[in-house]
Amino acid sequence: MKLGVICDGISRDLAHVVDVMDEFGLEYAEIQFVGETEVGDFSPEELREIDSLLRGRGKPVSCLSRHVFAGMTAANRPGDALHTTHMDALKRVIDTAHVLGSPLVRIMTPKKEQILWGHNGAEVWNVAHGAWNAMLPLIAPAIDLARDAGVTLVVETGNGTMVNSAFTARKLIDDLDAKGVLKVLWDPANNCWCHERAFPDGYDELRGGYLGHVHIKDVTVDTPRATLRVERMGEGQLAEQFQPLADAMRADGYDGVISFESVYHPGNGDFEQGFRQCIGRFKAHFS
Repeated sequence: MKLGVICDGISRDLAHVVDVMDEFGLEYAEIQFVGETEVGDFSPEELREIDSLLRGRGKPVSCLSRHVFAGMTAANRPGDALHTTHMDALKRVIDTAHVLGSPLVRIMTPKKEQILWGHNGAEVWNVAHGAWNAMLPLIAPAIDLARDAGVTLVVETGNGTMVNSAFTARKLIDDLDAKGVLKVLWDPANNCWCHERAFPDGYDELRGGYLGHVHIKDVTVDTPRATLRVERMGEGQLAEQFQPLADAMRADGYDGVISFESVYHPGNGDFEQGFRQCIGRFKAHFS
């Protein structure tokens, strides 16, 4: 399968990241930050340098991952100041995608309300009424923008975002009638927080053309204690699910990229060391 890495998880020095990618046989570069600059904010000169480096070293870009719409809430409305700021950023990232040849641009969703739907009394006492429906018109202009620009958006299943499961990601696409223009950037480790089992439950939600891109890491969640621990690959709660998931993706002919998300360090803050401790297990499952 097509394997890559979220580059700034190793280092924000992109030239060094490319050297490390070559060392471990990773082809696809997912761009989020280079130096201190988030994708979409590169100067023309920085963008030319990034493009020259990646093309010269044979590293196609898999996805441009800015935190578009992250931090918004159900109180925001289309066209307000914060929404306009995010839409302007999305336009810049789409322009960057055309330069770098990225087929995908990531978006996020607003902050999570915990209970969106309910029954047998919960619909009266517990549901965050209107939160889901208030989100849809915030995302809809991004769909129109992407369709006009000829790019595909992917919505990430985040920890603290309204879309935090494969189920809610698929529902967003269906509710916006955006299948094809919007796909899912599935991060099964993020979905552990809401107790959605990655395989087979989460993966089954995304069959049938919904899955566009994948992030892989391993975690242990303790929701009652509001604690998340990033684990060495294969030592967290996803350990036994990686292989059957990889086998299913191969059998189904998944042709997108699987990006390793290097957010583990062994207690010393050294994320490259964490990457080196994890990448072998990642490749063993997904190569």
